[in-house]
Amino acid sequence: MKITVLRLGHRFSRDKRISTHIALVSRAFGAQEVTFDAADPDIEKSLDRVSKEWGGDARITSITNWKKYAEDFQGDIIHLTMYGININDSIKKIKASKKDKLIIIGGQKVPSEVYKLADYNVAIGNQPHSEVAALAVFLDRLQEGKELNAKFQGKKTIIPQEHGKKVIEQGR
Repeated sequence: MKITVLRLGHRFSRDKRISTHIALVSRAFGAQEVTFDAADPDIEKSLDRVSKEWGGDARITSITNWKKYAEDFQGDIIHLTMYGININDSIKKIKASKKDKLIIIGGQKVPSEVYKLADYNVAIGNQPHSEVAALAVFLDRLQEGKELNAKFQGKKTIIPQEHGKKVIEQGR
């Protein structure tokens, strides 16, 4: 199952940091692709740098027509929104489908078409919160925590420690 995250409403002047966090969470929590509705070379460079240094093959793409992209997607479309059905009541059905997943998250008011295009409108609680938090919780629930054991092959590897930090750099 391939997981793609579609970030709608990226605003260059305001959302650079939050969009970078979306890309980082997507990579670390098992998504293979992050797609933005606006190209931002800085975020692309940031994810490329992290992937080269720490491993993983997540990639960023950009599109100009999010609606056509979603309509053409072959798989389940999941829209994370505080107005949706609670994840506790919807995740079992979503996991039962082995189709690829397109997870849509918005950075500003999401067009009403998203609610209609989505196979599932899912809430990680029905209160305002960060789309980064919603994405992390959803990806973790979808994969039952297995993504947290993923092994990444990069220039650096963290050796888990109870105290302190240990990083091994390839070639040293």
